[in-house]
Amino acid sequence: MENQLHKNICEERLFSSIFNKYSKDLHNFLYYKFGEMLNPKDKVQEAFVKLWENCAKVSPEKAKSFVFTTANNLMLNEAAHQKVVLKYQQTKPKAHTNESPEFLLREKEYMDKLQKALANLTDAQREAFMMNRVEGKRFKEIAAILDISTKAVEKRIYGALEKLRQDIKEL
Repeated sequence: MENQLHKNICEERLFSSIFNKYSKDLHNFLYYKFGEMLNPKDKVQEAFVKLWENCAKVSPEKAKSFVFTTANNLMLNEAAHQKVVLKYQQTKPKAHTNESPEFLLREKEYMDKLQKALANLTDAQREAFMMNRVEGKRFKEIAAILDISTKAVEKRIYGALEKLRQDIKEL
């Protein structure tokens, strides 16, 4: 008789009764199978959220199967994710580099020179230059964003390059 009354579980009262009927059993199933480390309570909630999102597609007879399968898959995905996390936690970053201390010092000095040279550019030059070189935007895109002509963008970027070459050589 219930089959004839309810084709899906979108009615709040029916959904609530399904939640009350299966949530504890689902939690226990997940807890016994996977333990507490993967948060079975959260996965129970997520499974019922997915059930609610798909309530029009799920009949009351299939609700238990749907939430148990969904929750089990969520736990399996979480377990796989935890394996990946553990794998990358175990890999240690290199404590050394192949660069010599002299190279590292030169690199730092060059970066300082570059930062000072960028600070010496006009705001318009710096803005166009950074959009082009850092963000990878084309001249047309920059022109559209700044509401200027493509030639104006070219002039700003080429002017910035000249100024940077001069400033870096001087420093």
